[in-house]
Amino acid sequence: MNKILHPAATRGSANYGWLKANYSFSFANYFDPNRTNFGVLRVFNDDYVAPAMGFGKHPHRNMEIVTIPQTGALKHKDSMGHSEVIHSGEIQVMSAGSGVEHSEVNASTTEPVTLFQIWIIPEKEEVAPRYDQKKIKPLLKQNALSTVVKPRNEAKDGELWIHQQAYFNMGEFTKETTLEYSLNQKEHGAYIFVINGTVVVDNETLNKKDAIGVWETDTIAITAQKDSTILLIEVPMNLN
Repeated sequence: MNKILHPAATRGSANYGWLKANYSFSFANYFDPNRTNFGVLRVFNDDYVAPAMGFGKHPHRNMEIVTIPQTGALKHKDSMGHSEVIHSGEIQVMSAGSGVEHSEVNASTTEPVTLFQIWIIPEKEEVAPRYDQKKIKPLLKQNALSTVVKPRNEAKDGELWIHQQAYFNMGEFTKETTLEYSLNQKEHGAYIFVINGTVVVDNETLNKKDAIGVWETDTIAITAQKDSTILLIEVPMNLN
């Protein structure tokens, strides 16, 4: 087993006034040659956006983009004709594919919005752009890890999916829970991010906003303490 620790305090950061960002991987003006990606996981940004502010219309291409608001709500508009509001407790998936323009703006004029934006390098380029979103709670099992986003070839009707052999798993734990996560393929790794609480992964203790990447193993031992929330992203480690 190989692993890499990403304590919260070691992330890149930027403060633009209206936007306060923490970068798990190199992004914008933050560059660390040792933190450019974890397999096909290219971006994991932890953002705070001030009331009524946000990201104006801008293009994306050939990237799978997953957005998970933690507090507040985000107003989304895109060149595919979608005009939606995504609230905390929901998850948004967008395939940029052959090209899309979109904007993401805080839907409130009085309250900030906090969110995770995650980019996955797709296994197939120039696909037709697409958009979807769902509430997270109905997708979760109690005190367990539940898959909320799957590869396209495994998703059933109505399930969220992306153009990559990647799996987004979330867990909300109301009591101390020990579990074993089995990777879907041996060439995969898992990036485990602690949203809240304390979690032990392979004898490494992680606290809020800490993360660990694990690969070259079949299973991963995880113990989540009471009132902990985890996001585990399983991805291919090979970029080719």
